[in-house]
Amino acid sequence: MGLPCSRFPLSHPRRCPSVPTPPRTPRPRPAARRAPVRRRRRRPRWGMRMATALSVTVLAAGGIGHAVVTGLDTGITRVDPFKDMKNRPQAGHGMNVLVVGTDGRDRITPEEKAKYRLGGAPCRCTDTVMLVHISEDRERASVVSLPRDSYAEMPEHTDLTSGKRHQAHPVKLNAAYAEGGPGLTVRTVESMTGVKIDHYLEVDFTSFMKTVDAVGGVQICTTRPVKDTYTGLSLPAGTHELDGGQALQYVRSRHIDGAADIGRMQRQQRFLAALIDRTTSGGVLFNPVRFREVATTMLGSVRADQDFGTDQLLALAKAMRGFTPASSEFVSVPIGDMSFPVKGIGSTVKWDAAKAQQLFQALREDRPLASSKPGSGSSAKAPKAVVVDVAPRTVRVQVYNGTRTDGLGRKVDDALRATGFDTTRTPMTGAGTGHARTVVEYDPRWDRSAKSLASALPGAELRAVAGRGRTLRVTVGADYRGVTAVRGEDTGRGGPFEAVTGDQVVCP
Repeated sequence: MGLPCSRFPLSHPRRCPSVPTPPRTPRPRPAARRAPVRRRRRRPRWGMRMATALSVTVLAAGGIGHAVVTGLDTGITRVDPFKDMKNRPQAGHGMNVLVVGTDGRDRITPEEKAKYRLGGAPCRCTDTVMLVHISEDRERASVVSLPRDSYAEMPEHTDLTSGKRHQAHPVKLNAAYAEGGPGLTVRTVESMTGVKIDHYLEVDFTSFMKTVDAVGGVQICTTRPVKDTYTGLSLPAGTHELDGGQALQYVRSRHIDGAADIGRMQRQQRFLAALIDRTTSGGVLFNPVRFREVATTMLGSVRADQDFGTDQLLALAKAMRGFTPASSEFVSVPIGDMSFPVKGIGSTVKWDAAKAQQLFQALREDRPLASSKPGSGSSAKAPKAVVVDVAPRTVRVQVYNGTRTDGLGRKVDDALRATGFDTTRTPMTGAGTGHARTVVEYDPRWDRSAKSLASALPGAELRAVAGRGRTLRVTVGADYRGVTAVRGEDTGRGGPFEAVTGDQVVCP
């Protein structure tokens, strides 16, 4: 049986002409010049075998065959987040996928709820929001984490629950899903970023755990013990193989220190890098049986837009055939104010408008977010700073002047902010003006954040004060001699957006 050229164009490049060639008529040989009889080599059958083997190899190297993924999309629950959408951003280059992690726990077993601290009623809100950009050449994936407490301007819409018409109003980003589901979430993100969303993918707790188990777990490394009493996460320093439930604890934990949601987003980025590493190095993309198993597990409990189907799965699988953790880059949207108060809403996360605009412009133009050259951008200055456990941008600080020196409080506030700390920008006068020593007061729950702050104030005294809350208090004393530059432990973060590539955060 012959091989169709349309299916195997690379198998016989010389035997697949675009126009069929008519059969040749054998020319008679002169009787006087009879040539010796030569045995013809059986090239057609050998060539067929080689073509078959090569074709199978090409399909495997391409990620997966179309027949293997056909039918997988039948298990996806469909939503239409783009229905009746108008005035959308102009499409850029590459593909943009909005990935939303929801607080769904309806299918979690009672045993799993108890083990992984998943009690309570689901909030019908987004627990995680990520904007994933796949480059046009399919050689790079850029993941931008959007804090769920981000200050957002909700577009005009109709509440899905009450049917009430709402005018545009300020909210936290995760409230968009609660009020208007996937459609309002997409509209809100597009309005905030100016990036046109091509696909929508929604994952809940159940699909998350099952997917991690299907790939055989992920490997996470911690440089210090990590403990969160809210989720039950407890990891000693070292290398850990996390199953689905443990991975869920890891990415949900936000009460480890003062880093809160920012620290949690960084752990989510490390997890995704580890998942890419396990998927690309573990043979999932090159083994049709394993790929179908993993894809069936994941897609059986997710929700996606109507156009996310077999063809998109095949394209992504082929695109990732050369993927490594270094092919992925991670960044959190630049923050201007970690505690921006909004009446009726509370404390929100306010983006740095100028830097965020530059970030999303880079996505629209399909440009890399991480520094391409070692030591370029802001990372060139990083080695001069003291490395601390908690990144300064996640530490909220109120400065008090405890001396008689006018303007010293403002000077210290500016210096701490220059090295990255989230100061209030409103220094105050301390009780009494005769403080000989600089003191850092902190709630015991934020002890690591306090140590990072003390590293920037050499000689400062650390003083635990129960109930102080997440905002640390610095009372400047007469011993103040300046602020030492500090930086977080993610040494790979650099460039204008403090992006990091996956190979810089996975286990060595």
